[in-house]
Amino acid sequence: MIDQLAEKFKLAFGHVHTNVFFAPGRVNLIGEHIDYNGGLVMPCAITFGTYLLIAPNTTNIFRFRSVNFDETLDIEVQDSYTKRETLWYNYPVGVIDRFLKSGKKVKGFDMLFFGNIPIGSGLSSSASIEIVTAFALNVLLNSGFSKLALVKLSKDVENNFIGLNSGIMDQFAVAFGEVNKALQLNCDTLEYTAVDCSLGDNVLAIINTNKPRKLAESKYNERVNECNAALKALNVEVEATYLCDMDSQAFTAHQHLIKDDIVRKRAQHVVEENQRVKQAAKALAAGNLSAFGKLMYASHDSLQYLYEVSGRELDVVVEYCRTNKHVTGARMTGAGFGGCAIALVNKDQYDNFYKEIIAFYTNKIGYAPSVYKSMIGDGVKALA
Repeated sequence: MIDQLAEKFKLAFGHVHTNVFFAPGRVNLIGEHIDYNGGLVMPCAITFGTYLLIAPNTTNIFRFRSVNFDETLDIEVQDSYTKRETLWYNYPVGVIDRFLKSGKKVKGFDMLFFGNIPIGSGLSSSASIEIVTAFALNVLLNSGFSKLALVKLSKDVENNFIGLNSGIMDQFAVAFGEVNKALQLNCDTLEYTAVDCSLGDNVLAIINTNKPRKLAESKYNERVNECNAALKALNVEVEATYLCDMDSQAFTAHQHLIKDDIVRKRAQHVVEENQRVKQAAKALAAGNLSAFGKLMYASHDSLQYLYEVSGRELDVVVEYCRTNKHVTGARMTGAGFGGCAIALVNKDQYDNFYKEIIAFYTNKIGYAPSVYKSMIGDGVKALA
């Protein structure tokens, strides 16, 4: 594939590339709607991602091309940049802008991007583009940023250049991912542990519901407000900065302080999900995929019934997975209301799983999902 991309680079720019970089997408294995509640998440890098072929030029111009999109941009090196509509190249332009704001000197580059992450699937294609750009420029300009600094810079691009109020998990997993490792990440302190996560005889199936996610943002903000209301009620007797500062026992003892039944359900999910991440880390470290699979199902049930963010499409995916003895566990991943679910599937049975889940889902929902096979992969890196 790199050879094919090299030909496209030469065709686009009239010369050969000098370097190739790769940044993956990510899934969150467990720990959903925890990042804004001060708790633990467990993402991993996947083997889909964004490839960047790059070479310096002598024109003092950045030239952006993509195999995935028709839009192109040639723009001179200047002191700062602003977002241009909603086009793909805003992500690398935003990264360059942050390099400039950090006092780094930049020069013209020719850049060809190719991504095999399904767009809009919730697998962090935007974080992948941001991190691969930041990593490449950091290497080629000898800018001296640490990997964590590149993560924070890319999150700033997402929040303040692009304008999406997301957390840091996506960029962190894309940058720090390791083969056959899950990252137990504290979203408040950014401390993390790489947990052994060998899938054994399984592969990671990613099932994209292909449902438009029009309500996700408003419902997301609603859940944030409900969690804040729960914390405020608990703070009458409990000293906690975040809901995740409490364990299940403490929450059970004080949940009567939350008078609204719905708000209490939201808080219960958060506290118990945070506990599940800790249990999942122990199960994976012990190589107990069966226990981890049960935690995946429990996580989905909580997101379905307590947090109410799954939706029929995601529930149908998990409903099918429960009937297939070759599936160890499954759950929705991401914000919900569409997007993706993940499942641990016996690799020898994957082809049958692929056919059966598409048929089952299509019969129930009326259109087909997209199903992908992945392993747990590396974070951002230079390929050449």
